[in-house]
Amino acid sequence: MANSPAVLEASATPVIEEVPSFNVTLFVRRYNPEDGREPYWQDFDVTVHGTDRVLDALHKIKWELDGSLTFRRSCAHGVCGSDAMRINGRNRLACKTLIKDLNINEPIYVEPIKGLEVEKDLVVDMNPFYQAYRDVQPFLIASDKPAKERLQSPEDRARFDDTTKCILCAACTTSCPVFWTDGQYFGPAAIVNAHRFIFDSRDEAAEVRIDILNDKEGVWRCRTTFNCTEACPRGIQVTKAIMEVKQAILRGRR
Repeated sequence: MANSPAVLEASATPVIEEVPSFNVTLFVRRYNPEDGREPYWQDFDVTVHGTDRVLDALHKIKWELDGSLTFRRSCAHGVCGSDAMRINGRNRLACKTLIKDLNINEPIYVEPIKGLEVEKDLVVDMNPFYQAYRDVQPFLIASDKPAKERLQSPEDRARFDDTTKCILCAACTTSCPVFWTDGQYFGPAAIVNAHRFIFDSRDEAAEVRIDILNDKEGVWRCRTTFNCTEACPRGIQVTKAIMEVKQAILRGRR
């Protein structure tokens, strides 16, 4: 006998498995300039799900345990770049770091990115970082005013495609030992964004940016440690981009 409609409907119902949960301990680097206390570590025990990111754990701490915890976040999807921080000693985006991918049997250490002044807890002063970005003139510069769009071949577009992915999270710059010790260094992110226009065939100010980065605090301060490439959450070949800018200074844009 054929199955009844009710039986068919029941058999078609998907089985939704419960997402496992587990307990983790987060040690968060705390600092409040208003209380006169030196930075210190504070531990929090939280219950998280297997799909949770570090950002979810920080939300749980702030919403349920300690509302004074301060950090930046916006889109929570790895696009805005505002939640860059050091997680277990590595620069990462909190919204892209799955807790289950860390060693959950050990405490998870969360602290602000290095090389920029800490304003409170996980929030740093980004103004020096943004100033270096502005200094390389990260916008298209062209003298003519065309009646239609500026055409570009796929090959010309591919020349700088990688460096268009930057989200200005500062993960690369604040992973750089040179930046930690020399606050005047432009840093990898600024150089990446200069690269994006230096090699854009529609742009006419490549030499201006090359002159800027040929300064003593420009590309020649790079020591090629690859920290920046490893830290980039977008997978940009940062060290390669810096090398190509060095080559452009020596041989001209190609």
